Amino acid sequence: MTADQLKQYLHEHIPMSKAMCVEVDTVASDRVTLSAPIAPNINHRETVFGGSASALAILSGWALVHCRLAAEGHRSRLVIQRNSMSYDRPIVTDFRARATIESDSRWQRFVRLLTRRGKARLTVASVLSCGNETVGVFEGEFVALAQS
Repeated sequence: MTADQLKQYLHEHIPMSKAMCVEVDTVASDRVTLSAPIAPNINHRETVFGGSASALAILSGWALVHCRLAAEGHRSRLVIQRNSMSYDRPIVTDFRARATIESDSRWQRFVRLLTRRGKARLTVASVLSCGNETVGVFEGEFVALAQS
């Protein structure tokens, strides 16, 4: 899936991503990077609203798993089960979330379970940044349910 295809998919299927003006910067098998401007995501303190920061991190993780499953030909329904988010600094300008999967062996285990049992869980990390500075860290557990 290309960056433009992923952006279109997100905007059509997850309307909040369009309202947040989410852009897709990078789509690769090992990472997805999304970005958003501060203006539609601003709070009363003129920083990014925490919900927007969390949403971008969740979207980046979800998109990484979604794209990789699709690229490998696995049809599934993907949802987030739980997550944690640390906000280390205020986000004062446009911001970015870069999602990665910890290791390829975890991915392979995830796919094996999905294939065998029709359900699997995978933990994805995402780093939020503003400029060149890390401003937050996300970890989420996503569940894939196989579809025929």
